[in-house]
Amino acid sequence: MSMLELGFWSFPVLLVLIFLRAPIGLAMMLCGIGGLWMALGSPDVVLARLKSETYSTFSSYSLSIIPIFLLMGQFATLSGMSQALFKAAESWLGHRKGGVAMASVGACAGFGAICGSSLATAATMSRVALPELRRNGYSGGFSTATLAAGGTLGILIPPSVILVIYAILTEQNIAKLFLAAFIPGVLAAIGYMITISLYVRRHPEAAGHRDPVPYAARVRALIDVWPVLLVFGLVVGGIYLGWFTPTEGAAVGAAGTGLIALLSGNLSWYVFKQSIIQTAVSTAMIFFIVLGAAFYNGFLALTQVPQELSNWVVEMGLSPFMVLSLILLFYLVFGCLMDSLSMILLTIPIFFPVISVMDFGFVDLAVMQADAARDVLAAGVPEGMTQEMLASIQSAMAAGMELTREQMQALDIRVTQGMANRIEAEWVAIWFGILVLIVVEVGLITPPVGMNLFIINSMDRNTPMMETYKAVIWFVASDLVRVILLVLFPAITLFWLY
Repeated sequence: MSMLELGFWSFPVLLVLIFLRAPIGLAMMLCGIGGLWMALGSPDVVLARLKSETYSTFSSYSLSIIPIFLLMGQFATLSGMSQALFKAAESWLGHRKGGVAMASVGACAGFGAICGSSLATAATMSRVALPELRRNGYSGGFSTATLAAGGTLGILIPPSVILVIYAILTEQNIAKLFLAAFIPGVLAAIGYMITISLYVRRHPEAAGHRDPVPYAARVRALIDVWPVLLVFGLVVGGIYLGWFTPTEGAAVGAAGTGLIALLSGNLSWYVFKQSIIQTAVSTAMIFFIVLGAAFYNGFLALTQVPQELSNWVVEMGLSPFMVLSLILLFYLVFGCLMDSLSMILLTIPIFFPVISVMDFGFVDLAVMQADAARDVLAAGVPEGMTQEMLASIQSAMAAGMELTREQMQALDIRVTQGMANRIEAEWVAIWFGILVLIVVEVGLITPPVGMNLFIINSMDRNTPMMETYKAVIWFVASDLVRVILLVLFPAITLFWLY
């Protein structure tokens, strides 16, 4: 059996292990170690890699951001921020038709901005919002579906643990990924609120009525969310303004939420220890999956599966958007069966090389040169430039043509094809990462195995799972519309990067 055949046969073996309920991290590690042993014919290299791979993976400075963000989420849960967010959103939206459900989505978006975990956002906000939804006459299925969908905002609105993992795998800038995720995250929250409005018009019996809150009470409730705004502004704003790195920003956020939890009286010594233990457990689970993926991806790299798959796709002659659509469809299907972190770690090393060689036409060299030329000419015609040279430059810019070497020398600009290619590669990587994050997020609420659905439904045992399934399909449709918009209009995602 050739190396390539061995690599391809590892996929069905991995799926069998997963369907046999083996932990995904263990399944990937067994396939990676077993595959390397078979490929090399000796256990010596495999045993050596057990030591070197473990050290090289966990000594990564970038990975240290994960436990810190998880700890920040733990402290945020304790500090009462979730209750303050929900009360503020409910006071402004609760009197509208479906308003309490809209308030739940808004509170999930706000909590996701300081949590970074979808499951934690869903679980925390359910404890706060689910009793209020039921008390105000909202049906069980509609309530659980709303909170399951709202919980997915935890991994899309920055900071996001999944985006950190993607950035490490693809060697992208974490801060730029956070920035690119902001508009799609806001669109997700708005889309869910529109979905709620449409749902209650179609099923008016699913939502109850709540009296308006006086404006004075609304303002007081809004003032109570200042800790959330402070932490989010300090962490995300500090990262974007260059005050500190993403890891330092996570540490500042964890310290800030911890201090707020302490001042609120909710952080006793026992609770603090439990928060550290829970963070350690979650970190160990994530890191074990990361280690298993490192072994399996190392095996795939040895067998040249990603490279051969990339070459095969290029030779097929499919358009870049067709290839992207097929990959996103794959994520939508398998996202129903696997958790988001496992999907990212398993598939990105395979699909990212394919997307990397595609030309989506985001960057045009002539446009880059024209922009640089306009900046120069706006300050005045450079000394020594002849009228003939100026006329030729203006003519090339008007016709959308690339500038010649002599024209660029006359303008003293250096905009090359290599620069355009680097920008194109970075923008494609960021755009693809956000799209993958969204479709993986859809898998969290897609029947029959959406993780968020089970978490929310476990908190409301009186609601049959089938009722949740029926209502959540509306939110899945909203997500699919958003995916289509972001695929057709990449500028929505890349707006802040231009």
